[in-house]
Amino acid sequence: MSDADIIIIGSGHNGLVAGAYLACAGKSVLVLERNEWHGGGVVSRELTKPGFTHDQHSMSHIFIQGNPLLLNDDLGLKSKYGLQYVFPDVPMMSVWEDGSTLPLHRDPAKSAAAIARFSEKDAATFLKMSEQAAQWLPMIQAGLYSPPMPVGAQTAMMDQSAEGQEIMRTMGVSTFDLMEELFEHDKVKAHFGRVAGENLVSPDEKATGIGAYVFLGFLEKFGFGVPVGGSGSLTNTLIACIEDHGGTVRAGCEVREVFTDGAKAAGVVLDNGERLTCADGIIGALHPHILPDIVPSLPAEVGRKAKRTHITDAACFTVHAALDAPLKFKAGDLSAVMYELMPAEYEDMRRAFDELRYGNFSSTPLVGVGQLTQHDPSRAPDGKAIFHAWDYVPYKRKDGRDWDEAKGEFAEKMIRRMGDFIENVPDVVLDYHCDSPVDMERTSPSFFRGDLHGIATTTYQSGSHRPTPDLGQYRVPGVDRLYLVGPFQHPGGGVFGAGRATAMVMAEDLGIDFDEISA
Repeated sequence: MSDADIIIIGSGHNGLVAGAYLACAGKSVLVLERNEWHGGGVVSRELTKPGFTHDQHSMSHIFIQGNPLLLNDDLGLKSKYGLQYVFPDVPMMSVWEDGSTLPLHRDPAKSAAAIARFSEKDAATFLKMSEQAAQWLPMIQAGLYSPPMPVGAQTAMMDQSAEGQEIMRTMGVSTFDLMEELFEHDKVKAHFGRVAGENLVSPDEKATGIGAYVFLGFLEKFGFGVPVGGSGSLTNTLIACIEDHGGTVRAGCEVREVFTDGAKAAGVVLDNGERLTCADGIIGALHPHILPDIVPSLPAEVGRKAKRTHITDAACFTVHAALDAPLKFKAGDLSAVMYELMPAEYEDMRRAFDELRYGNFSSTPLVGVGQLTQHDPSRAPDGKAIFHAWDYVPYKRKDGRDWDEAKGEFAEKMIRRMGDFIENVPDVVLDYHCDSPVDMERTSPSFFRGDLHGIATTTYQSGSHRPTPDLGQYRVPGVDRLYLVGPFQHPGGGVFGAGRATAMVMAEDLGIDFDEISA
């Protein structure tokens, strides 16, 4: 007798989403997590002092808000298991050292009024951009939560209309190209150009222009969801759903091998030698660079293409701090989900990413900050606060220093940079925890070399070619009933709830009507 119908390797939110759908379909699900905690990039932990809850990776949930998982509450995560979000009026704000700020509101009229302080012309252009983003959003949204259309078919379809051709052009240009076409004021250009940086790429990188429209469309329609209790609340409700339907979620179980019965994926071997079997198949958060090592039966050519996938040059470095009191910005009483601490010149931002491309540290820090106790006070004791700050660094240091030895020095540098914008930093910092790209990789194998998107979000690693054309439909060729899930699959990194697409593919193979699945 098998240990489960379906084994899931990794308890990242994508694997849990897939597992929750299939558990609700009546399948017995066993989730195996290598860490002693669950959630992968969607986890909340007391990283500093007791009573201070930090989101170690994702801190707000944006793109999952358009996923039927939450939009229609498919599995009852909100109505049955208690998942709650707050949606602040200002999801994002740019802040400059000279005291100027540019908030991006959910209401486009308010955003336009803020932009008009810099340029009336840019304010009018923004309203047209907002309208265009809203028009394109339904089509973009429709392709994010199900298996991607083949690249050739998608290109042919889009090329048949003027609107499709315009989208294709926007998909091909850089964010910098787009900003130069749209806006006249450098601070407005930088404000939207910074959006590309959140995808770990430079505004100058080609094929990033569409991101500005996707970001704006989601921001205005759905907002940035701040999960009450921390990012890990999503993980907790998914686990509750799986367990409520008879599934099991285990921690401290590292999978070293996927084995087959000669025809299909039949089970896994853990590091301690334990063998676990499954009746229907395996869903694995198996990064392309380690896939051939975990799956000995993988066809050699599939493995070769998987291992050659490209990783982003810009890795992420984060600092989480427990604060004695809320942050006091020099620009005044500010409220946003995400603050971008901006360099003085737009060119400085562009050059920062140029340095990373050559493996150097950016001469201009690009620090982003979240202070979610503004919107969810439950994350810290009364009167206290937290912050989550991030910047971009090379995975491998040219100076030869070990990140474990040097990360505290870089964290202090980030905190000093924050002091240029925030009057009570560093004085208000009680304690902090920092994660280098090496720590990111240790936390989750999906964050290979500190790339929070798993692999680079380039055109040749997007859609049905993500991570490779062989693996772009979530099935693993040559290993029947083995499926992939993770940020290295379509639609990419971030909290999308993309495991839904993997569940759709597996349900089809098992003869399950996916549309009939519910809590």
